[in-house]
Amino acid sequence: MAEQSLTKNILKKGIFGIVLGVVLFLAAEYVPPMFGEHGFPLVFKVMFFMYALLGAIVFILLDAPSMKRLEGVKAIIGLLLFYVIISGMYIGGASSFPQYDPEIEKGKIEKILKRRRAMTEQGKAEELIARAKVLNERAMAITKRLDTLGVGAQVEVAKVDSSPAAASGDLVALGREQWDLQECYNCHKLFGLGGKKRGPILDNIGNLMTPEQLREKILDPKSWKAEGFDKQYKKGKMPDKYKDLMFDEEIDALVAFLASLKDTSVNTPKPIKMK
Repeated sequence: MAEQSLTKNILKKGIFGIVLGVVLFLAAEYVPPMFGEHGFPLVFKVMFFMYALLGAIVFILLDAPSMKRLEGVKAIIGLLLFYVIISGMYIGGASSFPQYDPEIEKGKIEKILKRRRAMTEQGKAEELIARAKVLNERAMAITKRLDTLGVGAQVEVAKVDSSPAAASGDLVALGREQWDLQECYNCHKLFGLGGKKRGPILDNIGNLMTPEQLREKILDPKSWKAEGFDKQYKKGKMPDKYKDLMFDEEIDALVAFLASLKDTSVNTPKPIKMK
């Protein structure tokens, strides 16, 4: 009889916890735009759902029958098992959420702010001082080498590759950096990494859109839609912020990187012109 009562209690409160979790999850999708027009981030919604389940578990335990008293070695073993189970649940739950390295995030912030700081008077002064230090170090190195080689010695100067191909390669590399800095991988999958199904895979986008079309999509997300992403398009999953957040040079670099993506083995959805 007691087992039936416990089973009924678990089912009743467990179902209630799941229903409450689903309600909280859906409610977090349509809250006022404190976190943007799409409500709370997904990680918050999952946390709300888990809190509802945790509450249900607590109420189930409150009504559960008392356990037999453990003593001696059994008590120690029971305590250790309890901590192992709790620690496993905690570690497993935490590992399911995004993990961030503070140093990597600090590096991203520094790269984003570098150009903006250079636009200010303080930034210009810092840049001039840094350049002066570099030139001074080079001059001292050249002087030291001339003294070592003697009068009339020639100092070899490294030849810099200024060809269009080299410049293009640099621009693509800068675009890849912008991809990481702007965290485009949060919505788009590329090279088999990232993506939360909010946006299409982009491995072959360079064969489907011209650089001008890619720029148009970045500046005005509503101008193009990926085939099969009608729901995401209507909800405006791609934010309309990059025209204010990025400099023209940064957008050019990102466009160059995206235009270089031409892996035909990956099924990238077809872009559809919307306006």
